[in-house]
Amino acid sequence: MTLPHLTRTRALAAAVAATAALALSACGVGGDTEQASADACPFQADESVDTTVRIGYQKIPNGDVVVKDQKILENCLPNATIEWSNFASGGDVVQAFGGKSLDIGLAGSSPSTKALSAPLDLPVSVIWIHDVIGSAESLVVRDGEATDIEGLKGKTIATPFGSTAHFSLLQAIADAGEDPSDYKIVNTEPEQIAPAWSRGDIDAAWIWDPTLSTLVKDGGKVVLTSEDTAKAGKPTFDLAIADRTFVEDNPKVLAVWAKAQDYAVKQIKDDPAKAAQSAAVEIGVSAAEAEKQFAGFTFLDAKQQAGADWLGGKLGQDLFSTAKFLLTQDGIAKVAPESTYADGVDPGPAKAAAGE
Repeated sequence: MTLPHLTRTRALAAAVAATAALALSACGVGGDTEQASADACPFQADESVDTTVRIGYQKIPNGDVVVKDQKILENCLPNATIEWSNFASGGDVVQAFGGKSLDIGLAGSSPSTKALSAPLDLPVSVIWIHDVIGSAESLVVRDGEATDIEGLKGKTIATPFGSTAHFSLLQAIADAGEDPSDYKIVNTEPEQIAPAWSRGDIDAAWIWDPTLSTLVKDGGKVVLTSEDTAKAGKPTFDLAIADRTFVEDNPKVLAVWAKAQDYAVKQIKDDPAKAAQSAAVEIGVSAAEAEKQFAGFTFLDAKQQAGADWLGGKLGQDLFSTAKFLLTQDGIAKVAPESTYADGVDPGPAKAAAGE
């Protein structure tokens, strides 16, 4: 079967030029450095750290936005400078790493795999699983348009190319035994999808919240989810990647960062109403809606993540499988040795947070 090509990753030189402007504009969307609140650090703060930590986040209802809103890092690293920049997609985050303007950033498993593969071969490591994606990323179609993937042949489907949503869409088409060239798949940034839907420019989209919920409210119906493709053996994740030199030079930062993420995950599980209040502020929905969106993900605490099923082993295999699929889409130049993906996963911060 001939599969359509993913848009090639921009040349690294171009990414360097674009990243500075992207990061500056991101700060203007609410990613600027803020003073910590009066809330105490929920664990032992580290006052010895005085470095700057540049973090790229996305408006996804997971622990990362809880950490940001509750200023956990600012309170637990009181003498450090914490800089948050908002990005629309993992592809943009990867470009920022190419431009050396981030230390830690959230990217989906597909762009994270691309970061570890040619032509990028970026010196980054996966250090955390923000979430295992389930129904939070889904294929939504206009009500009455189609009831399955086969019914969308010849129709226009929007998704951000290179994202985990794009990966799941192509996997679903392949698993159905269909040819992706029979579909009009268009590369559309998340913030552009709802307007395109309203104009009638697209028939369907594989996308995440808050856009997903917007489309459902505007007459859309979910027919497939990333939970379905995960059950078919094609899981996707929101991951934290970090510059390897930064990780090596700043073990105290990574230990506190991972503890903060672990605290946020446990809050989502144990006190979802409180966590949802923070997520709502960051992603621009009501607290009730944010809490509802939590259900579309699986969240793992540090002890779980450090185990063999995740950062401690299997995740490297999942990234290798993702790379092999991306190669068929021309999303990467070649698949690196399996050891590259295994070595590209660092369970150290999770182990530190778990007390191991």
